Amino acid sequence: MQTLDVISVNVWAILASLANLVILTMIVKKFLFKPVNKVVQDRRAAIDEDYAKASEARAQAEEKRAEYEAVMAAARQTSDQIIADASRAAERRSSEIVSEAKEKANELRRQAEADAVLERKKAEDEMRKEIADVSTELTGKLLGREINEEDHRGLIDSFLNDL
Repeated sequence: MQTLDVISVNVWAILASLANLVILTMIVKKFLFKPVNKVVQDRRAAIDEDYAKASEARAQAEEKRAEYEAVMAAARQTSDQIIADASRAAERRSSEIVSEAKEKANELRRQAEADAVLERKKAEDEMRKEIADVSTELTGKLLGREINEEDHRGLIDSFLNDL
């Protein structure tokens, strides 16, 4: 039988290749795998730290937002209270002003009525005086003599009372 050299299995060559593969794997593992793995682990740690910082920042932001909302709610409540107090004070002051205005109007009306009564009495007194003077002159002319003041006043008063 004839052997073909083209397809031959060389055990020594296979063993040498395997030895080369094992040696190269060990060299790569020793010089490349550990440093690359260390870089990957450092990178992972940095990313985890960034995530932790971001999570902490988010928690702080949520806390600040909650504080801000609480402060804003308190401010709204305070402003509502101030507005309500101001409204009540304005209503109370308005009522006081209206009451004072009514009192002043009533006082002015009473004063005007008193002035009107006083003026009426003055006018009546003046009218009586004028009527007395005129009637004295007329009576004096009619009677041809002069009447004394006392008689004259008595006549005028009786005349006015009859009116």
